[in-house]
Amino acid sequence: MAVQDDASAFTYLFYGPFASRAEFDEWLRGACASQDPLYYAIVESAGGTVVGFASYLRIEPKIGVIEVGNVYFSHRLRQTPAATESMFLMMRHVFVDLGYRRYEWKCDSLNVPSRKAADRLGFVYEGTFRQATLYKGRSRDTAWFSVIDKEWPKIGGALEQWLDPANFDAGRQRKSLAALRGD
Repeated sequence: MAVQDDASAFTYLFYGPFASRAEFDEWLRGACASQDPLYYAIVESAGGTVVGFASYLRIEPKIGVIEVGNVYFSHRLRQTPAATESMFLMMRHVFVDLGYRRYEWKCDSLNVPSRKAADRLGFVYEGTFRQATLYKGRSRDTAWFSVIDKEWPKIGGALEQWLDPANFDAGRQRKSLAALRGD
């Protein structure tokens, strides 16, 4: 999967692109063994093909804070309802099943698609941490976003309405997430 996808999908990730299937498999073994980050495969409902993955990281159960990250969407998943649904399911698990207070999204400040995705999903921009880390030979400014437990009912409800099949006509959304949230 990840070996054959376009290399640009890995521009803002700490890992990849992978030169070979063996290199990807080695990375995958480590990812599967990790508890923080804790990776999840995103699987197509029809056929069971893995089309992406994401992880929880900086997992802090005692204070109820967790981050979503290491998000990789293959070309088959990008900009689809399934992509939104995968992020919704992870958010719902954090707030409903785990009872956490805060869900964070961080990305390279230059990663416009990730920033737009965070905004679209209802995350609130909190600021940019300058020179927050180093990766792939360069300094990274990190944009921080979050959703907190008090915001979840509105955001979760809007996501459920948006994902409802009645919101789609021939594959096109009838109402945007922003409209359903009342933004």
